[in-house]
Amino acid sequence: MVQAKTDMRARARELRLAGRTYDEIVADLGVAKSSVSLWVRDLPKPQKTHQQMHEMREARWVPHRRAQAIKRIETKLEAAYAIGRMTDRELFLVGVGLYWSEGAKSKPHRLSERATFINSDPGMIRVYLAWLALLGVEPERIQYRVMIHENADITRSEKFWADLVGVDTATLKKTTLKKHNPKTVRKNVGEDYHGCLVIDVLKSADLYRRIEGWWYGIVVGVEAAI
Repeated sequence: MVQAKTDMRARARELRLAGRTYDEIVADLGVAKSSVSLWVRDLPKPQKTHQQMHEMREARWVPHRRAQAIKRIETKLEAAYAIGRMTDRELFLVGVGLYWSEGAKSKPHRLSERATFINSDPGMIRVYLAWLALLGVEPERIQYRVMIHENADITRSEKFWADLVGVDTATLKKTTLKKHNPKTVRKNVGEDYHGCLVIDVLKSADLYRRIEGWWYGIVVGVEAAI
């Protein structure tokens, strides 16, 4: 019994010298905190390592971050429910704005009246396709092409986009590969990176002109309302 207590005391001192707290030693040895205090009170108080200090600061922020995360989710859900079911006119106007902000546009120095939409956000792709359907654009007039960095998982990304839009990967046009620059530290990497999907509408000169006119009409309508 005496030897066991002596061994326990020696072990407690080793742990204290290794930087362990009273509570950690108590948990490790299964003895009373008063005993630990008696055995190691002559030893200097261990200094916290940089890692330990970091972990302590992080632990203090956990409740705040959890509360903030819950608040963010609640705000987003409340906003999502506020939209409700969209009317055809609402989808029409959203689609015009979506195309004019993200779609290809003809330039005075480079006339190109063709409806081409490029985006990496699956949600935007779905809304855009719903808009094309609302306009009566036939599926056979739509071509898809993936645009992605050459060092990404090309096959997986092609399947991702094909599944999203409901087509076979064999129907995709040839994927456009972006050259990798070793000096650039890219953050769009990993399993969630799928590049962009390019959506071309064939024989779309008239559609493009209408989109440009619709956008002009929105701008004029807003200015008239001010």
